Amino acid sequence: MGTVMPGSRRTLRGNPIATLVAVCFGLFMVGLDATVVSIANPAIAADLGTTFTQLQWITNAYLLALAVFLILGGKLGDRFGRRRMYLIGVVAFALSSVAIGLVGTATGVIVFRALQGLSAALLMPQTLALLRATFPKERFGVAVGVWGGASSVAIAAGPIVAGVLVAALGWESVFFVNAPIAVVGLVVGALVLRESTAPHRGRFDVPGVVLLALGLFGIVLAVVQSESWGWGSPLTLGVLLGGLALLVVFVVVELRVTDPLLPMSLFRSSSLSIGGLAVGANFFAMLGVTFFLSLYMLNLRGATGLQAGLMQLPLSGVSIIASPIGAALVAKLGIRRSLTIGLLMVGVALFALTGTTQDSPYVGMAIPFVVFALGAGFTMTAGAEAVVGGAPVQLAGVAGGFQATALQLGGALGTSVLSAVVSAGVLSGTAGLGLGTAARQGLVQGIVPTGLTAAAAATARDAFLGGLHSAFVVAGVVAVVVAVLAAVFVRTRTAHAPAEVLEETAEATAGHA
Repeated sequence: MGTVMPGSRRTLRGNPIATLVAVCFGLFMVGLDATVVSIANPAIAADLGTTFTQLQWITNAYLLALAVFLILGGKLGDRFGRRRMYLIGVVAFALSSVAIGLVGTATGVIVFRALQGLSAALLMPQTLALLRATFPKERFGVAVGVWGGASSVAIAAGPIVAGVLVAALGWESVFFVNAPIAVVGLVVGALVLRESTAPHRGRFDVPGVVLLALGLFGIVLAVVQSESWGWGSPLTLGVLLGGLALLVVFVVVELRVTDPLLPMSLFRSSSLSIGGLAVGANFFAMLGVTFFLSLYMLNLRGATGLQAGLMQLPLSGVSIIASPIGAALVAKLGIRRSLTIGLLMVGVALFALTGTTQDSPYVGMAIPFVVFALGAGFTMTAGAEAVVGGAPVQLAGVAGGFQATALQLGGALGTSVLSAVVSAGVLSGTAGLGLGTAARQGLVQGIVPTGLTAAAAATARDAFLGGLHSAFVVAGVVAVVVAVLAAVFVRTRTAHAPAEVLEETAEATAGHA
């Protein structure tokens, strides 16, 4: 029996299916924690006395750290080992998750959410890069389908998991649950993942790291703070323009250095560029709309956390099959058509939700939820295939970082931009009611102020619903515009990388097994 076990371990080490299972643990944690806070936020606010701005930061600190450091995380994996960086990220994610539940202050929660996002930025790019280095090119699309399915299920299941845990154990439990997932993921990953790195080792691009981090930080900071600073304020515009200027300088630097953090040659492929844009638009809609749907269900319809999670069950249930179906769709129709179909479905679903009222029959939401989940799953799979599948294997980590950056940046923009849209709707719709700042901020969350006459309360509800419907339209238009861009500019690809590149990378990584 002692002679069988080593052989079994050798078989599992680097096994494609085992690798796929292993990376799904980390991927599930990252996706889950992007949406659990939408249900946990009211309990966090009641326990810690947070403001609406602090609640947004509990969501956005996580997204901000992810968006800023994902490309760096991918580069670190390419350079120092994707397996190593993945396992370090899993451990750090678990520790920061436990700290969130123990810290006991709103500021502490925000700080550890940022550290949690930083940990996610280290592990997330490695998930696709490890699959890219393990699966043969003809099976990579199927792997991406399962990868997308796991991510979609985690994101969509977040509200349900949070509803159950918050009701039974308190809001802290939605973060504590990451610890057992991480332990299992760490053990499985340590046993089955094979180390891989990029064959080229030049000087580390420190200026590129600093410029990209500061540029992305400035852009995301301006967007997430626009709610309190105001979109037209000099501070918002100054930080936003400063971030954009730093990204321009970053591009100039990357074109000149010998070993760039993000090779600009990747963007010669229109499929890769539009694929990243499609992933961003997908999460712009997914996270932004999920944030406000949860507030609508909890506060305007009066649902409990568990009820709100169950009402979103069509999103999570369909997500289980959406990405694998998307992989089959990509294989049959190609990336261009799959992206276009997926984004159009997202847009149609969002336009259908504009008929939602306080007392809408649930089926009027459930059907668009199903269409939305299918479209988002198709888009996620086709987008990942376009970005990571289209990059050379030796740049798989960087490509995975770019894809994940587009995803998280889209999510942060979605939450912030749609917050501004809802706020504008509330402000214009309640202009004659004389509501104070606190009352308007509460109404942006779907909380109708007390002490109003029946007519004024109805006006306040209509103002929130009007803002919500405008947010659905904005997100739907973004999805449709990117669908048109995909239909026009994406070129269907039949192969992922030249055979000689695959062979070269296999030889370079064989010694790390």
